[in-house]
Amino acid sequence: MPEYTIYLGSDHRGFEDRKELKPLLEGCHQFLRIEDLGPEQLDPDDDFNDIAITVASAVLENEHSFGILICGSAHGVCMQANRIKGIRAINASTPESAAIGREDDYANVLCLSGDRFSAEEMEKIVKAFCHARPKTDERYRRRVEKLDEDATWPGSKD
Repeated sequence: MPEYTIYLGSDHRGFEDRKELKPLLEGCHQFLRIEDLGPEQLDPDDDFNDIAITVASAVLENEHSFGILICGSAHGVCMQANRIKGIRAINASTPESAAIGREDDYANVLCLSGDRFSAEEMEKIVKAFCHARPKTDERYRRRVEKLDEDATWPGSKD
């Protein structure tokens, strides 16, 4: 099994949770490496967009990786990450929903609510996400291929 990396990132509302989550994940698997992409300092005026782009970009550069993003609700980081082609970010609230997102939809970024979950609750959700394996049935592969296509929406100017 190749080594895989979890890239962690948060905005100010997920800052403390990220710091608490990291040691809970370190050493849980011999092939796991945790890379904390920040921020290093708490900045109450930071924007969730910046860390979502940083983590999503790192995931795209390393096929054996996942991203974990934490903000207040998890909505903002999820929306921003999903704007990047090839990223399939989900906002999971239970270990089961995290596993399903990975298995059925090949999610590669997990977004978590710093306002809603403790680090211990997040740990359970992250571990379920990381241990799930994408289903290989043709229908799941087909659906994921459609997610990764460029889309033109009705009424768009493209």
